[in-house]
This record gives sequence, structure tokens and C-alpha cells, in this order.
Amino acid sequence: MPVQAPQWTDFLSCPICTQTFDETIRKPISLGCGHTVCKMCLNKLHRKACPFDQTTINTDIELLPVNSALLQLVGAQVPEQQPVTLFSGAEDTKHYEEARKCVEELALYLKPLSTARGVGLNSTTQSVLSRPMQRKLVTLVHCQLVEEEGRIRAMRAARSLGERTVTELILQHQNPQQLSSNLWAAVRARGCQFLGPAMQEEALKLVLLALEDGSALSRKVLVLFVVQRLEPRFPQASKTSIGHVVQLLYRASCFKVTKRDEDSSLMQLKEEFRTYEALRREHDSQIVQIAMEAGLRIAPDQWSSLLYGDQSHKSHMQSIIDKSVQELTIALQRTGDPANLNRLRPHLELLANIDPSPDAPPPTWEQLENGLVAVKTVVHGLVDYIQNHSKKGTDQQQVSEARSYHMIQPPQHSKYKTYMCRDMKQRGGCPRGASCTFAHSQEELEKFRKMNKRLVPRRPLSASLGQLNEVGLPTGAIHPDDGPMVKQGALPNGIVTGSSMTQLIPRSTDSGYESVMKPVKLDHLSNSAPGSPPELYVYLKYIFAEPTFV
Repeated sequence: MPVQAPQWTDFLSCPICTQTFDETIRKPISLGCGHTVCKMCLNKLHRKACPFDQTTINTDIELLPVNSALLQLVGAQVPEQQPVTLFSGAEDTKHYEEARKCVEELALYLKPLSTARGVGLNSTTQSVLSRPMQRKLVTLVHCQLVEEEGRIRAMRAARSLGERTVTELILQHQNPQQLSSNLWAAVRARGCQFLGPAMQEEALKLVLLALEDGSALSRKVLVLFVVQRLEPRFPQASKTSIGHVVQLLYRASCFKVTKRDEDSSLMQLKEEFRTYEALRREHDSQIVQIAMEAGLRIAPDQWSSLLYGDQSHKSHMQSIIDKSVQELTIALQRTGDPANLNRLRPHLELLANIDPSPDAPPPTWEQLENGLVAVKTVVHGLVDYIQNHSKKGTDQQQVSEARSYHMIQPPQHSKYKTYMCRDMKQRGGCPRGASCTFAHSQEELEKFRKMNKRLVPRRPLSASLGQLNEVGLPTGAIHPDDGPMVKQGALPNGIVTGSSMTQLIPRSTDSGYESVMKPVKLDHLSNSAPGSPPELYVYLKYIFAEPTFV
């Protein structure tokens, strides 16, 4: 009976005996199927087959070389050269040695994921590579290069790493904070609209309900039908917004339009789009096309979040998006390519030309060496760009300075990084990397605890009133015990103004809410004229007051 495969992060221990690999009795031996087991457990197998997928082991276990890339990650002594007798000539041996060295160099980027049982590893180091890149690297490290199936898997893993590197470099050349707003601005600029994942899905299903039988309706009738059906669940539905959704489908050429003299045209859904899956795919493709026309490059997981509100549609969006080397070239042209990333283009093209199909012929030893040299070059190039040229590497420092200068409250929870990460304490590494909300070192823990103390609300009334005087409000206009009394209208942070009737707005309904002052920059106060005294007065009362619960 097959054994359950381990988690991808548990790559430094034998999945059968769960003991860490070493250079003596528990040497890591990778099989052609991509699984790695210690030599002791392999010798104990009752039948010569992988215990996970039952793939037959055709090569004598004694002839399979030790996985030196994994040995170096556990701090064991790595032999400079292992005697391998499976090659037909010296040239093949040379290609194999070069390919093996490439894998060993790439494996060093996995050191931060090493467990606490690793020797001589810095547990506080964070990997510069993203989680998807790390997973693909683990797949490559487990490939047995002396086996034909292992070489095929290594080439596929190299191609996958190349594709992800292109995606990462494209994402490095855009601002993620403005990505969503820029996308929807581009959609609106074309007379279209996205109403949010849930509402957009219902609107598309109602369009399909009205037209799936081949009916031909005018735009006005179609829009009214959808609005009437949507209003009970989505009161904000309007003829204008639904009209923009219909326009998006019209741009995607989903309708067959029949023009009539002195009357509105009739719209009929084309036969190939009379299922929700087909209509939704064409709808999504049109939004992706608009994004590309606007110069936006968005990863599949981001598309899934934007269009569906979840992460389960990544493969669907990946099938729509064609992340090509040409897109990276366009992104580089827009930024001037200060890091000279164009030097990676021949290597990326070589990786893109690798055939990933199951029936592809096995690579020659020379092709294997060239592929692994290419993937090593592009991953090194990505790491070099992130460390030395990317603005995202210094984002945390810039945001910290901005918070101090502009009095912006950090978006994290008040307990952000004020407790040690359990994975880091118990295993010496965290799979979430820099995105983890817990501290990964004592220095980081103390830093955020101090920062959290500084965010405890203090009411510097003299300074606050001085600010009020600058905008023309009377000194003493704000009392610290006043609740955030507001009027109806549009103000930031959920404050509403515009009615003579006042109401108390609770900051939270959670009984465990921690009262933390939420200062905000004063140049985005409202939609009314700048410095409008009534709204400004109410807004500043909201800022400096304790949260009031109703």
C-alpha cells in the first residue's frame, strides 16, 4: 500500500523514518520518480519500488548517487565528486557534473526553509525568493539526474522555474498597491464596469438566463431584466452599472447584433457563449486584454482574487494569461531596464522552448546541462534584481519612515509581530517567509513591541489644537471625551455626513477591541471643498476621540 507523500517543506528528512538526512547512514537518495528516501530505508524495502507512487526502481540502489544538494542544506560534509558508473563516456560525466553543480547552487536559496535540526544554518534568515519559487526549487532538487525519468523531470522543473521567474520580474516592475485601482480605472475608461466578484457573477448568470434560449432583446430590455432580478439581493444595482457590464460583454463580441431602422438594435447571445463557463471565460479574457492594453501585468493568483474573491481560480486564469518573455521585454522597455535584465532573455527563451509534454523525448546530457545552467542564471538574475534594484526590498523601511512623518497608522493588527512565530521556534524556518505576521527573531520582536507601544493613544491636546488653528478652527473646539458625532455624507474611515441628524459610529463591534488612535493625513478629508469647517471639525473629533460603542 502506498505511503502518504510528505509536505513539500519537509524536504530535509526522510519521509519514511522522519529522521534528518546525514552523510553516514541516512544518505539522501533521490529516485527517478522525484521522491527522496534515506539509504537505510531504501535497503529495507520489501519490493524494489517507490513507497509513495509504486514506481519501479530500475537501477541498483548502490549505483544511485547521494543527493549532495540536500546534504549541504543539513550541514553535512559533501563529497567533492561521487563515483558514478552509469555513463557511457567522459563527455557525459562532464555534463552531469556541471548539471549537478547548478542544482547545488540553486539549492542554497532553500537554506531559510531548513529545519532547526540543520547544522550551521541561520534560522533568522529569510529567503529572498517567493513561496512558488521555493516549491519549484524543491522539485528540481529532488530530481535524480542519472535516471532518464529524473532528467525529464529536471527539464520540466527548469522550464517551470523560468516561467515563474518571468512572472516575478514582471511583478517587480509594477506597484501592487495601485494595481487594483489602475485595473478598474482602465475598465471604466472603456465604458465597462466590474461590480465585485459576487454581484458580477449574478449579473452574468442573469444575462445568460435571459438569452440562453436564443432570444433577441434590446439592450434596454436586457438591462431592466437584470436590474429587477438583482435588486432584491443587491440594492445598489442600477441601470447604469448593469449597462456597463453588458458593454463589457459587447466588447468581448459575445453578442450577435441585429440593427433595426428607427428602433434599438437587438442583441442575441452567440451559440458558443450560451453556457456560464464559456461566457465567464470570454468575460475574464476581455478584462485581461484591457489590463494588458493598459500596460498592467497581473499574476494568476492576483487575477483569481480580483475577479473571484478567492485563490481557487488560479489555474483558470493561468490558462487565459500567456506570460511570455515578450511581456517582460515590454515591461523592461517601460522602465528603461536599469538592471540590464535583457541579458537573461536568451536563457529565458531556451527554458521556454523546453517541451513539457509527457511524451517529449528525454533530453541529451548536453541539453540537460544547458537547461540547468540557464535556470541557474535566471534565478541568480532574479535574486540580484530583488536585492539590489527592486524598490520592494526597501518598502518596509520607506513605509516606516512615512508612518513617522505623516502619522499614518500601520495597516497591520496591533499585535503584528509582537509574538514569536511557532514554526520558527520549533522548526527553525517559516514557510510563510516575510509575509508571516509573527516575529522571526528577538530583534524583530522587540522592534515591533516598541512600535506597538508608541501607537498607544496619547492625546497631545496642545499639538492637536495647534493643528486646528492652522485650518481655521477655534482653539478648544475638540474635547477628548466627545464621541465621534458625524453627519451623513462621504468621509474616510466610514464616517458619513450631510444630514442635520447626528449619530454615533462604533469603531468596532468586537468586545475585545483595543482603543488605538487612527490618525490619517488631512489632505484627503472629504469630497467637499478643502478646509470645510463643519466636516473638518467632525472628522478631527473622530480622530482624537476614544472609540464609542453603541
